Amino acid sequence: MEIRQIAADERTDTMFPLQTYAFMPSPWADAERETYAKRMVFYRTVTSLIAEEDGQTLAGVAAFPMRQNVRGVVHDMAGVASVSSHPAARRRGLVRQLMGRLMLQMRDQGCAVSALYPFRPSFYGKLGYVGVPRVRTATFAPEGLSHLLKADLPGEVDRLHLSEGFDEYDALTLRQLEERHGFSVYDETRTAEFRESPSLWVAIARVDGEVVGAVTYRIDQYGGDLVAGDLLTTGALGRALLLQFFARHTDQVARIVLKIGTDEVPELWGTDFAVLTEGRVELPRRGAPMVRLLAIDALNGLHAGAEAAVTVEVVDDELIGGRYRITGDAGRLAVEATKDEPQATLTCAGISALAYGVLDPVEVVTRGFGRVEAPAVEALGVLFPQQMPYLFADF
Repeated sequence: MEIRQIAADERTDTMFPLQTYAFMPSPWADAERETYAKRMVFYRTVTSLIAEEDGQTLAGVAAFPMRQNVRGVVHDMAGVASVSSHPAARRRGLVRQLMGRLMLQMRDQGCAVSALYPFRPSFYGKLGYVGVPRVRTATFAPEGLSHLLKADLPGEVDRLHLSEGFDEYDALTLRQLEERHGFSVYDETRTAEFRESPSLWVAIARVDGEVVGAVTYRIDQYGGDLVAGDLLTTGALGRALLLQFFARHTDQVARIVLKIGTDEVPELWGTDFAVLTEGRVELPRRGAPMVRLLAIDALNGLHAGAEAAVTVEVVDDELIGGRYRITGDAGRLAVEATKDEPQATLTCAGISALAYGVLDPVEVVTRGFGRVEAPAVEALGVLFPQQMPYLFADF
């Protein structure tokens, strides 16, 4: 068995059959293969690895070059995708070997963090990944927002084809990248494919010419659903303008289905407002995303809750294993290697959970991600206050 890196134009003959069999209805038509081949122009910067044996591709993995905000610091990120294997080659450890090689290579290429959507979380948990929240959906009838039609809000909302409004929409995502914990975006090569999307509208909210909100959407049928993407806003006014726009679809659609973050509280959007807010996770189709640190230096500069210091040993991980002194000073974290005795022993999943703010130190212990001495519980909690990330990009 040989592992090798392939170029984008090789993916159609090697990875496409595995991906399509694993994730799509099959058998597939020749037209699907042709469509996939045309898309490879947007995959030129993707790192793709395959395992071959006797000239046959048995498994493949890939990483998209991305960027992600982690507690106020934007890092290069490896967005892992295209993980698939031939049915006859499963349970041989090929994907595990490919993932080990991929994570090491992406770390060496400068990626400090990584994220993925798992087919089985426990598999990736053994590779150091830990879960973060899946985006929620809010489902409601547009007439529930009818009170907004009477509101005289400063600003306006334009409805455009996504290809026409893409530059403004993309600029807003880049602004969110700088401001929103967990937010991630693709590189320019991969992002360019979304500009060509002919099947989506985008509603763009502006105040005095400044974009304060945007959301992509489609309408499946008259009297059906308006299915929207992520509600991206810079604040309450942008949200109100977009919700007011949705309210104008009363008598056209029965329901609006909208993606939101865990910090949104839709039941407070109106009085007598009926809404179903759901964070649905089911395997293998709707797994919650997972993340991990690829480099311990990713902790440097992150926002800290207060001044504190603790010595941590990270174990059982080739990429970030070691002993480190983590300090918080002037609201920022700093990490350096040390030989001091550790006050906490953590797995990669444990330190990653703290860095991303999804677990507190007690939960790290109860989840089996490490051991923490009593005095270190408070210090780690101060250094890494809980803060739920919002992973924007699907990949």
